[in-house]
Amino acid sequence: MSELHAPILAWYDGHARDLPWRGPGATPWAVMVSEFMLQQTPVARVLPVFESWMTTWPTPAALAAAPSGEAVRAWGRLGYPRRALRLHAAATAIVGRHDGEVPPAWDDLIALPGVGEYTASAVASFAFGAAHAVLDTNVRRVLGRAVSGVEFPAPSVTKAERVLAGSLVPDEQPATWAVAVMELGALVCTAARPRCEACPIADRCAWTLAGQPAYDGPPRRGQAWAGTDRQVRGRLMAVLREAEGSVARGRLDDAWTEPVQRDRALQSLLDDGLVVLDPDDRYALPT
Repeated sequence: MSELHAPILAWYDGHARDLPWRGPGATPWAVMVSEFMLQQTPVARVLPVFESWMTTWPTPAALAAAPSGEAVRAWGRLGYPRRALRLHAAATAIVGRHDGEVPPAWDDLIALPGVGEYTASAVASFAFGAAHAVLDTNVRRVLGRAVSGVEFPAPSVTKAERVLAGSLVPDEQPATWAVAVMELGALVCTAARPRCEACPIADRCAWTLAGQPAYDGPPRRGQAWAGTDRQVRGRLMAVLREAEGSVARGRLDDAWTEPVQRDRALQSLLDDGLVVLDPDDRYALPT
């Protein structure tokens, strides 16, 4: 075993958060739903939406039977609502290809709509205990600091990162290892203010031992919101989620008064399939 395994696994045993998509009672579908929702979204925002979603659609078949627009409506203010459409498409494919059961094989998972390498690895690992390198932002940051001695990883996952992460997957408890590293990055080895005094591997972290050198790679993208097209899209989607049925164009115009940006954002929602225009020139969520 790597010298990192024992201390990180022991730390996780005592500090793991009690989350509904973890533990023996979590179904593979619950794991998949959580992974879609947690992309670029904090746990605190996901929890209430996840609970409501699983109550409404506890199985892939239940979601697949609902209109895709209802999935978008239930997504609420989680952001990036295309994830709701992709999750609905994945549920439909699971019903059609796998008799309504989330498949355990990585190749079958990645063949589902909206499922990429990370999500396939996460579901195979967390739902079925398979040995996969699960590389989310938190894991990349922990391994970058602990092993490679850099404050932040590259903007995109590199081949070297994949090789490193794969080499660290243990033969025993691979799924627990994957979630333990992720949890360490979420709670201790954070991006802005890492709590190195609480880290179980601080005494062997390459970044700490090197004096915590500052990041000197390509500029890191921020998460701007105010005044962006994302904000406009969110305003328009809020009108449609709260409406019963379709709305006239004027309702959307009132949501954002600057016409050029508003029209651009609305067109992008139409292009993404998140909004549909009916024959009466009214706007609605997809059916």
